[in-house]
Amino acid sequence: MSVRDKVALVTGAGRGIGEAIADRLAAQGASVAVCDLDQEAAVKVAAQLAERHSVRATGVGVDISDSVAVRKAVERVTGELGPVDILVNNAAVDVIGRFVDSAEETWDRIIAVNLRGTLTMTRAVLDSMTERGGGRVVLIASDAGRVGSSGEVVYSATKGGVIAFGKALAREVARHGITVNSVCPGPTDTALLGQVAEYSQKMYDATVRAIPLRRVARPAEIAGVVAFLASDDAAYMTGQTLSVSGGLTMV
Repeated sequence: MSVRDKVALVTGAGRGIGEAIADRLAAQGASVAVCDLDQEAAVKVAAQLAERHSVRATGVGVDISDSVAVRKAVERVTGELGPVDILVNNAAVDVIGRFVDSAEETWDRIIAVNLRGTLTMTRAVLDSMTERGGGRVVLIASDAGRVGSSGEVVYSATKGGVIAFGKALAREVARHGITVNSVCPGPTDTALLGQVAEYSQKMYDATVRAIPLRRVARPAEIAGVVAFLASDDAAYMTGQTLSVSGGLTMV
């Protein structure tokens, strides 16, 4: 299962699941563009990947909700590493709380990053993939988008949209050798899960108890599934949605 000599662009890779994905792809020999809103974090992670795995890596600061910034970021990555072979749309934001207590500005930001940002970044790499006759797009969705999640109504809506986008896009681009699949992490040891605990320790504890494997995921466990979908071993998989949730959701 190799992605060696491929160019991978991972959004939200300055920390958490995105960083773990970037590390796994670099460990398997891919050149990696670490993209994150936090440019300092992106540059730091890229430098660590280059040193740890002896691969080419670059850190790029980009707000994926800004279409102009996205185009510039992809142009920079292409100039430094080459055309993008693997796109992992991981960047996302959330605010935990009841929907009736939320503000429209919060809705707008969550939608702009999680859904529109995913569309914008994907569109920015598709022409090149089509011209070269192949590519891998992996969308980091969420089981919140499959079954809903209390305290994450708008987030759930955007992740449901990401899943639907991936299925429809997979149908359109399959003829060009491009696959599109979604990964839905369950509760994972990240800052986002920390928000849940801050909002309600009772909710957090109940969620963990409900997981058949009796623990939250490690970011590296999500990264392994993404690396598989990015590899040649998954060449005949497209339009699929995989839950990595320790059995919390079985849909």
